[in-house]
Amino acid sequence: MNDRDDDRYWMEHALALAAQGAAAGEVPVGCVVVHEGIAVGEGWNRPIGSHDPSAHAEVVALRAAAAHLGNYRLVDTTLYVTLEPCVMCIGAIVHARVGRLVYGAPDPKTGAVESAFRLLDGDLHNHRVEVTGGLLADASGELLRDFFRVRRFKTPKE
Repeated sequence: MNDRDDDRYWMEHALALAAQGAAAGEVPVGCVVVHEGIAVGEGWNRPIGSHDPSAHAEVVALRAAAAHLGNYRLVDTTLYVTLEPCVMCIGAIVHARVGRLVYGAPDPKTGAVESAFRLLDGDLHNHRVEVTGGLLADASGELLRDFFRVRRFKTPKE
């Protein structure tokens, strides 16, 4: 497999995790952290079920990866996530020293890579994260749209 095949494989894995989140009633965002070709942390959004506003898919996966590797610094890892990370998650990614970020769909309202904010640009941080955006963006976006379409249909309008 080449790098592009690896990226696609791991993003498909993240999409499967996002689907698990949707099945649990959470906004369907999935994430996997990979180190040396092995998944070392994964998760999906869990703020509703865990009553934890910080339980975004990225934070859940970063916590699992740090525990697995025995280090809060996740140097030489790649984080795959189905939706462009928010401000909180970009902060966690930078502080964890993740080497590379690959995300699916852009988030025009709260995306902190290139959509609403550009927190990885310039010299704001002493750590640089390599970014690839838009991988399987259509599939990621469709999962989110379907989730919210069903929720709007079930919720009576007032």
